[in-house]
Amino acid sequence: MMRGLDGKGVLISGGTSGIGLATARRFLEEGSRVFVGGVDEVEVKAAVAELASLGPADGMRADVGSEEDVRALVDAGESELGRVDVLINNAGVADKAKFLDLDAATWDRTIAINLRGMFLVARAVAESMAADGGGGVILNMASTNALGGEEEFAHYNASKGGVLQLTRTMAVELGPLGIRVNCLCPGFVDTPLNRALASENEFREYARARIPLGRVGRPEDVAAAYAFLASDDAAFIHGAALVVDGGQTAVM
Repeated sequence: MMRGLDGKGVLISGGTSGIGLATARRFLEEGSRVFVGGVDEVEVKAAVAELASLGPADGMRADVGSEEDVRALVDAGESELGRVDVLINNAGVADKAKFLDLDAATWDRTIAINLRGMFLVARAVAESMAADGGGGVILNMASTNALGGEEEFAHYNASKGGVLQLTRTMAVELGPLGIRVNCLCPGFVDTPLNRALASENEFREYARARIPLGRVGRPEDVAAAYAFLASDDAAFIHGAALVVDGGQTAVM
């Protein structure tokens, strides 16, 4: 068990599938209370039904690209949890497009969700954390794509590079207010999002060629990193980007 997570209120955007859902499960195991947001109403209801069987959990539909939805999500989370002690800023999208074929609408949607949405959720939660003086933890979802370019993902790479710099700037400004801010940089993880982008054979080939540990990541691997960074065990980790990639970025 991680120190300092028992009883904490945890808001998770993009918390209804993949890494977000695994993270909600992990925080419930740690004794936290969780409130999840997701863009699909049916998925939200299914996730909440599963999570509520494990511990105190609720959620609602919210599109982080909408400032109105973000405000509603944070208000509902604060109402349910009493206070948001930890924000897991996890919502995101990804799709493939060659740079010369990338259209402005796809670019705009990716930036709106992955970067603007992350800013909107973080700002709304940080305002409350700062107002009551109780501090807190904000963890943003970046990617190994924030650290290097990958073909057919210019829009995604740019959005995640922005998240990395957003995290660093938030850390500089919010640290004096007692709010710790970090980001995760996962590599290739077996999620519904990535399953839509790659075949089973591509998963195996990618792991063989690019990941020294010889397998793709599991959502639970990333959930564990989120829990660590939110815990008191990470009390002096701030403004950092924790890479969780099985050695992927170590390969030349």
